[in-house]
Amino acid sequence: MGRMCSCDELILWKTTETRKSKSQVQFTWDGNLTPHQQKAADELAQSISQGRNHLVHAVCGAGKTEILFAAIYDLLKVGKRVCVATPRTDVVLELYPRFQQVFQKITTHALYGGAENNAEFAQLVLATTHQLYRFEHAFDVMIVDEADAFPYNYDEALQRAVMKAKKADAPIAFVTATPSNKLLLQQNRENWGYSFIARRYHGHALPVPRFQSLWNYERAFQKNKIPQKLQKWVKQRIQENEPFFIFFPTIELMEQATSLFQKLDSTIESVHSEDPDRKEKVLQLRNEQRKGLLTTTILERGITIKNIQVAVVGAGNPVFTSSALIQISGRVGRNVQYPTGDIVFFHHGITMEMDRARNKILEMNRHE
Repeated sequence: MGRMCSCDELILWKTTETRKSKSQVQFTWDGNLTPHQQKAADELAQSISQGRNHLVHAVCGAGKTEILFAAIYDLLKVGKRVCVATPRTDVVLELYPRFQQVFQKITTHALYGGAENNAEFAQLVLATTHQLYRFEHAFDVMIVDEADAFPYNYDEALQRAVMKAKKADAPIAFVTATPSNKLLLQQNRENWGYSFIARRYHGHALPVPRFQSLWNYERAFQKNKIPQKLQKWVKQRIQENEPFFIFFPTIELMEQATSLFQKLDSTIESVHSEDPDRKEKVLQLRNEQRKGLLTTTILERGITIKNIQVAVVGAGNPVFTSSALIQISGRVGRNVQYPTGDIVFFHHGITMEMDRARNKILEMNRHE
């Protein structure tokens, strides 16, 4: 909407909602939930039916999206309007084709910066939290995926937008692998429903990050050199034909390094939040047209690529919180055919956040 001031005139548009009957909503998912997933799905559906908020706390790769399907279908078939909101555009782009495939014969919209406008009424809306400024009292149920992600967890305006977009009595379901202390306290204080899953859907343990020193890595890039240990890691990925992500703490350092990695393989590219070709580059990596991507934390969550290997350069940088490092580690081993993989934190000094991330992953792996 652009910048708005209190003196601007704001026009609210109210329209007659078109409701879908049961026969018009086609549910095509034929997968099977694990016992842990089924329990969480049942608990979520029960909370929603009671008009009660719910927190789904499930590790990366637990199959959180599949847990939502049954509850959403129950809502759609009785004519309810549902919004799945997330702070990240990449998550919307990842979810949209999956929801389109599962829920057919209804209109589904994906709303994010740069998306095409569509005036048709949508019963199911996938949107970044910024796009919720468009709505007021519009949704019967609100689902906030990746509820701990930046900028939603820091921006009270976005949190208010979620409250404004839903109907006054509509419940909210929060879904995340790394809930903040604030969210956990709120869940406990307000007696929300709660589901916890410590295992991935395929039953394998979470890949545990390993720590690898990489002294003076910034100076090496300034001298137009890839640090030796990092170069060895990348060459091994290329040789074994394994796609990879390398996370950088800043855009500047990443862009400085991109041309150096392209000397190892010309298909290697970099992506960041302002990259207009981000969607295409990720798709090319998924389709095996690229060997790897250099990225900022923009791809820390919501991205699933088969057999991906991951490195973090400068893992001790403050931008890499324990939550971010857990999410980054969660990109690895998500596919049942490739349930393991390498996640390495390159650093020049181990930080408390690195230790917290590793310890939390080990703790989850101890749960049955």
